[in-house]
Amino acid sequence: MPSVMHEALIEIFHENPSLAATLLGDVLRIKLPDWRQARLDAAEANDLPHTEYRADAVVTLCGNDRPVLSVVVEIQLRPDPAKRWSWPVYLATLRARLRCPVALLVVCPDTRTAAWCGEPIELNQDGWVLQPRVAGPNQIPIGVGTPEVAVLAGLAHATGPASHQALDAANAALDTIDRDLAIRYSEIMLAALPEAARRYLEAQMSTHTFEFQSDYARRLRAEARAEARAEARSDALLEVLRARGWDVPDEIQHRITECTDPEQLNSWLSRAVNAASLDEVFD
Repeated sequence: MPSVMHEALIEIFHENPSLAATLLGDVLRIKLPDWRQARLDAAEANDLPHTEYRADAVVTLCGNDRPVLSVVVEIQLRPDPAKRWSWPVYLATLRARLRCPVALLVVCPDTRTAAWCGEPIELNQDGWVLQPRVAGPNQIPIGVGTPEVAVLAGLAHATGPASHQALDAANAALDTIDRDLAIRYSEIMLAALPEAARRYLEAQMSTHTFEFQSDYARRLRAEARAEARAEARSDALLEVLRARGWDVPDEIQHRITECTDPEQLNSWLSRAVNAASLDEVFD
């Protein structure tokens, strides 16, 4: 189940698909073809039988009523080795469907994951390499660019030393756009930010008259609270496993961190205390 931060970042691209072009062209300095319109396209890549792949978002840049570049947008909150196999599938399927060049844009709110995502993906031994384009805290500027970039920077820098600066810039950017959109972006940020950053941003917004009471905002805030509880259980479980002296494989760690069922996490945690092996914990 996607996290609140994951959903919030995707929502920004849904609100303004041209953000993909802004990040590639203005932030990452990738040369783009001439384009006039950015549209959201179907994110499924299901051309292979019995296999389902779905990107987080697909943004297609069009010029003269035809696609000139299609961008797979992926939100990555932690390293996931499986993505290095699925990302090439997204691009190949999209290229065949739209008959235009394709690119992979990965948005990461932490530097460690951004570095991992930026590693080239070797597709064969003849030099065929996929290079993900990564926008992380080291790439996303503070106080520069569109309001969407400012909001993205606020989320990406929320736990770093420039947190307050990024949140102040995002807050200022909200004053420059349509009120309804400003409320939407504010709700997204307040739902997705970690506790300390959220409280700081709320204090800065106290002079605004926004009322964050939409069903969307309430749902995200409830999900954020549940997610925080699940994350605490996941961290406790991983600490117990490591304290027992076990090396935790990537697939087990992924299974733990992706689990949002508190009863399941509690069950694993109880087993981990006395189990003789990892197999006994996760059987």
